[in-house]
Amino acid sequence: MTDPNAAPGPAEPAKTLILGPIVTDHGLVEDGLLAVEGDRIVYSGRADHFDEPGFTSADLDPANLITLPAGHRVIPGLVDIHNHGGNGGDFPSGDEASARTAVEFLHRAGTTTLLASMVTASAEDLLKGIGVYAKMTGEGLLAGIHLEGPFLSHARCGAQNPAFLLDPDLVLAAALIEAGQGAIATMTYAPELPGAAELVDLLTAHGVTPSVGHTDCDSATAAESLAQARDGLDSTGFDGVSGRPTVTHLFNGMPPMHHRSPGPVAACLRAAKAGHAAVELVADNTHLDPETVKTVFSLVGAANIALVTDSMAAAGLADGQYMLGPSPVTVAGGVATLDATGSIAGGTATLLDVVRRTVGAGVKFTDALLSATVVPAEVLGLTDELGSLRRGLRADALIVADGLELQRVMRAGEWLN
Repeated sequence: MTDPNAAPGPAEPAKTLILGPIVTDHGLVEDGLLAVEGDRIVYSGRADHFDEPGFTSADLDPANLITLPAGHRVIPGLVDIHNHGGNGGDFPSGDEASARTAVEFLHRAGTTTLLASMVTASAEDLLKGIGVYAKMTGEGLLAGIHLEGPFLSHARCGAQNPAFLLDPDLVLAAALIEAGQGAIATMTYAPELPGAAELVDLLTAHGVTPSVGHTDCDSATAAESLAQARDGLDSTGFDGVSGRPTVTHLFNGMPPMHHRSPGPVAACLRAAKAGHAAVELVADNTHLDPETVKTVFSLVGAANIALVTDSMAAAGLADGQYMLGPSPVTVAGGVATLDATGSIAGGTATLLDVVRRTVGAGVKFTDALLSATVVPAEVLGLTDELGSLRRGLRADALIVADGLELQRVMRAGEWLN
């Protein structure tokens, strides 16, 4: 007999069934079914093969079953490893309320996993921001922190504030890593600066992925630094480290490739082609011409490209005046430029926008999606947790229409919209 005064037991995990085309690791399954229990995917595949013991006929109630309209499909939640904010909120400021505004918007926009990217600033401001984002990483809102600087080239600083650029300082770098409490995932650096080799060793020894960028180096220097970073990552034994370095927004923040002076671009393309590095592409039709995007996909393959937004506070908002850290930015026609120099100051597109524009450039949809999900998840060492619609992974999924228009977002099994 049940004791009427007994405390209620734990609630049953919520269950959701989505019936319709789904994009799995094996491609598009037209007659597909995605089953979610709690925050986990329990089935992803053909609907007629579904036979999970935890699901009964009661789970086919309309409250639990979503049948997709014609032209809709389910894709994995997107992963952005270079993102400075959105919807008026930004990460470079180090302000927690502002950052939470950005994260909420980005999650609802389909980027269910992201790094908080900071820019070059004073040591005090960097440490402040790192403390905030380490906390938010611990809450599961962020996957970690990307430090874009401060050890960058003056000649290729772009929108970075040159007043705070430094040659690699191992004492400062160690303090930043310590403040992150394991949350710093990647750091952009210029390999030609004195002390860069020692910096790479420090980063890889602590499980931080080095990312070549904002550099004026030649091809040989870039190649040597990427090889050193890869060797260091391979030897760390850290969980959550991919084993290969990245390249921060390839082509941007570095000299253009010339037939008599190939610069870092040539070395980065070779490393990516070999699978020894992953190159970021800001494929928003502003940072890169669509033909450039299509060419890089053809040359190195989708498995070696991470699509990113490099977005700033204006993402999702109208043209106007904004800030990127301490620097005023004007957005006109969706293009963000630094008031002081006219340099491109980050992006205004969401990652789903970037995927859509990549497809518009002539890249296969499945390739574009791979570069916005599996590859960045691999950079973060999280392919056993997210980036795909696969049994056992966190239930991050988007429902999109034919033109990749966003319909709904699920993160960790909960609908955000």
